[in-house]
Amino acid sequence: MSDPVDSTGPLMKGDDERTPGKLVTLRDVGHTFTGDTWLFRSLNADLRPDRVYALVGPSGSGKSTLLSILAGWVKPSEGCIRWRNIGKTSWVFQNPIGVARRSVIDHVMLPYLAQGLPAPQAEARARELLAQFGLAERASSEYRDLSGGEAQRLMLARGVASGADLLLVDEPTAQLDVHTADTVNARLDALSRQGMIVVVATHDHRTRDAATDVIDLEDYQ
Repeated sequence: MSDPVDSTGPLMKGDDERTPGKLVTLRDVGHTFTGDTWLFRSLNADLRPDRVYALVGPSGSGKSTLLSILAGWVKPSEGCIRWRNIGKTSWVFQNPIGVARRSVIDHVMLPYLAQGLPAPQAEARARELLAQFGLAERASSEYRDLSGGEAQRLMLARGVASGADLLLVDEPTAQLDVHTADTVNARLDALSRQGMIVVVATHDHRTRDAATDVIDLEDYQ
């Protein structure tokens, strides 16, 4: 196994350090847990706003591991990753986790309050965001009363409210009907156009087709 390269090192040759804006650069990234069997190798990508990147591949191909690498939680076994102008990363997990007795609107207001917004403004923004994810009528409901699909959409809304520069989403449409899944996919596209870098791990062909770019991990094995 190759020695890990410093994942916080300088931009690789060919990257323009003078160009402003958000960027996540991966160069020759690979990962293994055993030392002999690799999940993926030689992965190169430049992730930018205004794009939605779909991570695809069979179960066990390393999609969640790559999300962990992008989040900075796991250091790749080989290669280099560099974040530029990425102040905050938000990860929406496949199995959403909320506070059972907290209301839906509380979950979305909290990130705004943490950013210093006054309560009335935080509530107004939270209600607007809930409407965008089809949850306006559930604002006063407790988290424990939501369906799986509603909880997933709530966590997406919360991730957006956090003001993330890099949004990582794991199987966002797994528990959704076709219409709601299409709404979520359209919303992810809109978020990318608002300046977020959006990376989605998915088995859903609709989400793959809705993405602007596809990273198929089977191509890196």
